[in-house]
Amino acid sequence: MALIVQKYGGTSVANLDQIRKVAERVIKVYTAGNDVVVVLSAMAGVTDSLIQLAHQITNDPSRRELDVLLATGEQTTVSLLSIMLESMGFPAISLLGHQAEIVTNRAFGRARIAEIRADRIRELLSQRKIVAVAGFQGRDQQGNITTLGRGGSDTSAVALAAALKADVCEIFTDVDGVYTTDPSLCKNARKLDKIYYDEMLEMASLGAKVLQIRAVEFAKKFNVPVHVRSSFIEEEGTMVVEEEEDMERLVVSGVTYSKDEARITLSKVPDKPGIASRIFTTIAEAGIIVDMIIQNTRKGGLTDLTFTVPKSDYPRAMAIQKDVAESIGAEHVIGDEHIAKVSVIGVGMRSHSGVAAKMFTVLAKENINIMMISTSEIKISCVIEEKYTELAVRVLHHAFGLDA
Repeated sequence: MALIVQKYGGTSVANLDQIRKVAERVIKVYTAGNDVVVVLSAMAGVTDSLIQLAHQITNDPSRRELDVLLATGEQTTVSLLSIMLESMGFPAISLLGHQAEIVTNRAFGRARIAEIRADRIRELLSQRKIVAVAGFQGRDQQGNITTLGRGGSDTSAVALAAALKADVCEIFTDVDGVYTTDPSLCKNARKLDKIYYDEMLEMASLGAKVLQIRAVEFAKKFNVPVHVRSSFIEEEGTMVVEEEEDMERLVVSGVTYSKDEARITLSKVPDKPGIASRIFTTIAEAGIIVDMIIQNTRKGGLTDLTFTVPKSDYPRAMAIQKDVAESIGAEHVIGDEHIAKVSVIGVGMRSHSGVAAKMFTVLAKENINIMMISTSEIKISCVIEEKYTELAVRVLHHAFGLDA
């Protein structure tokens, strides 16, 4: 008998027919003798509609009250699933985040899990109940309802699996696994049977939307095997697992892309100590995340400094940097929203040279100019013009043998 945590996303519980199908899948696992904890998202579109309701009242709703409101989406789905399971003759009970004792910090709308006191869930499992837990939510030390931010149900599921020492965490979604690249861009994209935590972390951070990055971080930290699979078909998906030293690795496992970034350049910045700190401290204080940074030195004690930010933060970041440029004596600030970041990822890069050279050569043959480059031990990312995204993904996917 195994302990299995299953998570179903919004499209998997979009209506009562879909919830019945989820119930049938849960029952199949339960009747095989396994203990089952089910983590659910809100029905597709519900979270957005709740946000819109709040904004019909005010453009700046209280973050605390917004979390109380948004948590009702998951409350609906876990109660409906429990009702469905009981109507089919199986013992089920729903728990909200605070009832499951998911304790977070007090960052409303983007809370982080501090601990999960799983005693109540263990007791219910010992009674052979199917436990349905509301994803995306928890409570802070003062008892306030908190939410974990977009994709938070993935994080809830993996964190619960870690706390319960589950045998596997199954993430059911509308895709049937992790692919070598986006199948909508590249018809030759292949589903991977297995991918390592580090590779999945890079993919999640670089634009792949299959798994939420915080969920992968939890899985890696607590060594939770994660099975990404479709809720609409029965076939196996992709296992996200710990790296095995004796396994032969592909040099590159996947190609990802993101169109969600913008580029900002400060020209003719005084090249002296403390300037970079002033530029990036203002960005950090505004809560804006900076990704890639490059600096080009000019003659005469000047430099150009370029960095990327999320596209949603671009207008605010530009306004901030125009003020900074004036205060530090930079000549001007220019920006570009029409960029994309294309990346190749693979743990095999650690033991193979020439990956960067091959990537640059492939892009050059297609006359695709590289604006910025960043690297890590297992990834290389290039910023290019947005209009070349699809072409870049396809040619890189082919060049690194991922079509085969």
